[in-house]
Amino acid sequence: MTAPTPVHITVLLQEAVDALLQSAAGAEGAYVDATFGRGGHSRLILSRLSAQGRLMAFDKDLEAIAEAGRIDDPRFSIRHEGFANLRDLPDGSVDGVLMDLGVSSPQIDSPERGFSFRFDGPLDMRMDTTRGESVADWLATATVDQITEVIRDYGEERFAFQIAKALVARRQERGPISTTADLAQLVADTVKTREPGKDPATRTFQAFRIFINAELEELEQALAASLQVLKPGGRLVVISFHSLEDRIVKQFIAKHSKEVVDRRVPFAAPVPMRLSALGRVKPSADEIGANPRSRSAIMRIAERTQVPV
Repeated sequence: MTAPTPVHITVLLQEAVDALLQSAAGAEGAYVDATFGRGGHSRLILSRLSAQGRLMAFDKDLEAIAEAGRIDDPRFSIRHEGFANLRDLPDGSVDGVLMDLGVSSPQIDSPERGFSFRFDGPLDMRMDTTRGESVADWLATATVDQITEVIRDYGEERFAFQIAKALVARRQERGPISTTADLAQLVADTVKTREPGKDPATRTFQAFRIFINAELEELEQALAASLQVLKPGGRLVVISFHSLEDRIVKQFIAKHSKEVVDRRVPFAAPVPMRLSALGRVKPSADEIGANPRSRSAIMRIAERTQVPV
């Protein structure tokens, strides 16, 4: 089956850029698009910045870096690295950080990238194909316990053990799985119950992608770094697409914005908070109708306070 030409539709485009540019600096500020992708957010940000504004982007994906090369704007720069490297920026140097944690449609729909169970291709799933091992490489040696843990923890799949056992049995009988179609078929043969409207391999593919790219660890590092690099009045805007990511973002913002009263010391001075939570936004019915992949998106917004790290 030939994949259609992938087109990426940026989720919550206007809403995210509006929230970001409502920082204290506005159009004059220095901003970070921590996940450039195909540049939808970056292009809109640049269109709304003044001549003094600046935008730096990060991405691990070589195709994203190539796309960024098409932006001819002295206010823009891109770094070929993951967004945990936010920590390398000077403290208090940024007026807003935007993180869009979704995988872009061209990545999902390119068979050679190995992200999708809908098109057959090599079982890779690395965001940065120049570094690290692929999913196929890892599955060639991983134990049943290791595979179970990944599928259970990152895919929230209740048949994790059965899938892991089937993967190792297949490896011992016929060699390791190396294509997306073989993995999808093995999972379909193993998972006997179906979630309505969802391919049985969805959770397993999500789990392997998150694991092989260390996505949740990188998110935690990037969120921590945002506290250091944001100026007072700077905005943190994060769009997540599944519960594991959103839980991390929600808990991070809550930890740094909600005072916890120690009932043992009721008159103690309040602990100064580094963030002010500004709420969450979901796609409109119109956006979901035009782009069904936006359905699961949740955007959370916070503002950096004056309190030092």
